[in-house]
Amino acid sequence: MHPDTMQLIQILEKTISLDKNELEAAQNFLEQAATTNLPEFLKTLSDILRHGGNSQVARMAAGLQLKNQLTSKDPATKQLYQDRWRAIPEDSRSYIKKNIVGALGTESNRPSSAAQCVAYVAVAELPAGQWTDLINTLVNNVVNAASTEMQKESTLEAIGYICQEIDSDVLVQQSNAILTAIIHGMRSSEPSNHVRLAATEALLNSLEFTKANFEKDSERNFIMEVVCEATQSTDTQIAVAALQCLVKILSLYYQYMEPYMAQALFPITLDAMNSENDAVALQGIEFWSNVSDEEVDLAIEDAEAAEAGRPPQRVSRHYARGALQYLAPVLMQKLTKQEELDDEDTWNPSKAAGVCLMLLATCCEDEIVPHVLPFVKDNIKSDNWRYRDAALMAFGSIIGGLDPNTLKPLVEQAMPTLIGLMYDNCVIVRDTAAWTFGRICEIVPEAAINDAYFKPLLESLINGLKAEPRVAANVCWAFSGLAEAAYEAAESTSGGGEDSNSNQPETYCLSQYFEYIIQRLLETTDRADGAQANLRGAAYEALMEMVKNSPKDCYVTVQKTTMVILERLQQVLQMESHITSHNDRSQFNDLQSLLCATLQSVLRKVTPQDAPQISDAIMGAMLTMFNSNTSKAAGSVQEDALMAVSTLVDVLGEGFLKYMDAFRPYLYMGLKNHQEYQVCGAAVGLTGDIIRSLKIKALPYCDEIMTLLLENLSNQTVHRSVKPQILSVFGDMALSIGTEFKKYLDIVLTTLSQASQAQVDHSDYDMIDYLNELREGVLEAYTGIVQGLKGDGPQPLPDIQLLEQHIPFIVRFLIVVARDQDHTDSIIGIAAGLVGDLCASFGTAMLPLLDVDAIQQMLTDGRRSRIQRTKALATWATKELRKLKAAAGGAPGNTTAPGVHAALTANNISAAAAPSVNNMAGQTPTAS
Repeated sequence: MHPDTMQLIQILEKTISLDKNELEAAQNFLEQAATTNLPEFLKTLSDILRHGGNSQVARMAAGLQLKNQLTSKDPATKQLYQDRWRAIPEDSRSYIKKNIVGALGTESNRPSSAAQCVAYVAVAELPAGQWTDLINTLVNNVVNAASTEMQKESTLEAIGYICQEIDSDVLVQQSNAILTAIIHGMRSSEPSNHVRLAATEALLNSLEFTKANFEKDSERNFIMEVVCEATQSTDTQIAVAALQCLVKILSLYYQYMEPYMAQALFPITLDAMNSENDAVALQGIEFWSNVSDEEVDLAIEDAEAAEAGRPPQRVSRHYARGALQYLAPVLMQKLTKQEELDDEDTWNPSKAAGVCLMLLATCCEDEIVPHVLPFVKDNIKSDNWRYRDAALMAFGSIIGGLDPNTLKPLVEQAMPTLIGLMYDNCVIVRDTAAWTFGRICEIVPEAAINDAYFKPLLESLINGLKAEPRVAANVCWAFSGLAEAAYEAAESTSGGGEDSNSNQPETYCLSQYFEYIIQRLLETTDRADGAQANLRGAAYEALMEMVKNSPKDCYVTVQKTTMVILERLQQVLQMESHITSHNDRSQFNDLQSLLCATLQSVLRKVTPQDAPQISDAIMGAMLTMFNSNTSKAAGSVQEDALMAVSTLVDVLGEGFLKYMDAFRPYLYMGLKNHQEYQVCGAAVGLTGDIIRSLKIKALPYCDEIMTLLLENLSNQTVHRSVKPQILSVFGDMALSIGTEFKKYLDIVLTTLSQASQAQVDHSDYDMIDYLNELREGVLEAYTGIVQGLKGDGPQPLPDIQLLEQHIPFIVRFLIVVARDQDHTDSIIGIAAGLVGDLCASFGTAMLPLLDVDAIQQMLTDGRRSRIQRTKALATWATKELRKLKAAAGGAPGNTTAPGVHAALTANNISAAAAPSVNNMAGQTPTAS
């Protein structure tokens, strides 16, 4: 053996050393080896993995090191590693691939290290059309009678890993071959349970790309037969994996399940639900949760199709309704199997049963009541806490799906009993009671603020704030719902508008208790055990909701709360120098975020007269926070702080100008934070807020802001979600600085033309949503530019002529938006507004371009919209077009800006450098 290989084996064996120095030295050596000559390093690792004479530890470590050079949990790093692998010379890659495939079945450890290495090389090469013979090699390993048990098992593991990691489209053409291997390994005649398990897990990962196989009756029948057979295995792991397959098959191929439901799927899953083995029971329950989920979606699809006057693409078979009478008793029995020392992070059949009941109630609605209510009535006062708790959980679980006419009397009748259970001697029952009140306050709030029960309910909740963290956290959630319910009830009688200080109600049913509740919540945020069960976060959330939903007569308490939060924020910032551990830093950051979020909530209630009196202290605290939070770990804090500043900007308006010179370095830092896109997005949003508030006074800062925004648009690493927001800011800037915007006009219009041409895959709903966001940003930018250059007066300013040569392109974009079947109501509104602005700015010469079928149809759709803003803008734009028609009939062209006629027939668009379409659409940019 080569001395270098011997040395590497020794190093690899030290990667599990208990000696910290040895371990560190080994890691440093491996990092250096990968950096010095990666191809040779990987070849040597593959040699060590391949040769059975090496120790098991060395082989496992070699496989791990090899895998770690091929993939990463971070998507950007993973892509980088895959590109780097493909750049390695072909002969070296072939050598490594031969070794890792040859290692399959030679290891004694499970799971196979070689299988992972094969999978991650495959994930890098198969999408690029490389390693084309791999799948056949793997299939032969499984079906070959001469293959060993370990060889079949590790090969099936490799297939499973590949299917799990790779884009399903890549393997569609080879789905038959892959299924052949998997089904061969799953057969009941296969003597090895290890092989059957690996095959079943591989099937679970391959189901997405077997659509063509499920469409054929014979192939589907065979797959279903093998899977159902595997659910009956005496090996629990195989049975659980097979049940997981059924759960996934139901979600992916619901429309094909009718022949199997009564004969196989129903009895198999009901039997699984009844199992004493938690892992098996969980999958049985999960199956029916998925059925309910799927049938709720199908009901929504059916309603949408009926509204559109077309048949639905898929129809519900109502399996959940048919099975309800058999499922409900089993689920309620599972509810009685609670863990006494319950860990909130541990998923068990009792919790799963509660979720399944919720989903069944949403799916089956009132039909669930006769199956659940007798159990609730029989057990809600049981001497056994498990049955009291199960009855309470069952009641709380089903209320979300019931018709209000069924629900309200049920809840009102139960209120005295439920309030009594808030004082139960069992903490688990009190916890469920508090959770149930959280549900009631959210779903049927009128029952919670009913005069007959309101005061005793309030007393029980305030008392619950002193209870164990898990109970108190649910009480906080109930307070959030109660505050919203009380405010909305008062609002409906006073006619006030939400989030509007001028129109808020004078008083509400919580007013006389408001200050006391706020004090108790503030005390709860300070509890020593506040870190448990997310109690501190829940208490601050309740505090925010109480303040947000407060009427005028509670304003004095809101003022006091503002000062308390500000004082706490300043105290927390002074703790910075005392932080010694990672845990302390994490809690410190969480507390800062909570205080910033609470500050936002109270600031929204502060009157414009009071805001300047506290703004210096708030801004001072924010600047201190920005200054101390430069580490990556504090990204969430920076985001919350930026949003708090945004709220201050909204309250102060032009008064924020006094802070701009001190604040702008931190704003620019946020705009440059490409790694944490939420921070960057918050900074972009805040930039728009500042520009809108400062108006022309923002001008001194616009050059630098514009530079940073354009850099972000052209930067490939900036998250795509930030880019539509940037386009909107262009509109804010143009509107705020008016004709001063003309120096940015060419580059911005070129940028908008690039963005407006972005194309996406219309089969990908996420990308359709993104395209709509991008188009909204473009339309908002065009609107701001047109309005800004036109000016506020009745006659357009001369600078509006700068837009003339771009009008044909803008109108073509409007027509593209109008014709797109996937446009949203919001887009119709913004586009209609732009149509109206173009009419008002350019007069009758716009008629030939805008008086076309696509735009007329869009305006008609807009006038029929249920969204008031869209309706109003479409109506206004229609009136503007009609005015032009009337004017054109009297004196054609007289209302048109000078020289616009020639421009309207031109198609030239400015070609200054701007971000590419691909960068806008979140795609890979072209080489140029």
